[in-house]
Amino acid sequence: MNEAATTAHHSIGDWLDVLASERPTPGGGAVAGLSGAAGAALLAMTARLTVGREGFDDLEPRMQDLIVRADAARQRFLELADRDAHAFDGVMQAFKMSKETDDERSNRSAAIQRGYLDAAQVPLEVARTAVDLLPLAEDATALGNPQAASDGYSGAIALYAATRCAIANVLINASSLKDATQRDELIAAAESLRGRADELLIESETAFKLRTLP
Repeated sequence: MNEAATTAHHSIGDWLDVLASERPTPGGGAVAGLSGAAGAALLAMTARLTVGREGFDDLEPRMQDLIVRADAARQRFLELADRDAHAFDGVMQAFKMSKETDDERSNRSAAIQRGYLDAAQVPLEVARTAVDLLPLAEDATALGNPQAASDGYSGAIALYAATRCAIANVLINASSLKDATQRDELIAAAESLRGRADELLIESETAFKLRTLP
């Protein structure tokens, strides 16, 4: 497999082979991005199965907007999956820096801290992107083609998984930050996103149950 290729250009099998290897990247943060991309794709699928179908004429503008937003988010998630892997690679490279002199030790320590900060900020962006998209999952599930309601709800679950995986990576990298202000801000943002994701998943779950009631 070409290691320089982006997540979007790997085959699923090859990417999973690398994920399962002893390499530290891609890891959980990249999986969060990929899960988000899958969730976005499912929302776009549900909307496309609604557009042009009899009985859904009044929803067409809403579904078309959902498609545009979900397709854009899918590409964003894939970009963030790659950024996450590169960010943690930066941490690993910083640990390899020379520490023979006081200046070298200081530079190495600063580089490690910058690396951990970046490695926390990227998955936080994954979580934000997923939470921003979750309301559309409720729309797709509640309003879209009922034959695709399970796909809309599955999209919500995938986006929720992306959020929780991303938050786990925020927390573990933030825990290595010496700057208490940066650390606390990242943790607070992550916890806020987790709470919102919990609420939004329940909304999609409720919508799915209503679509499947006898």
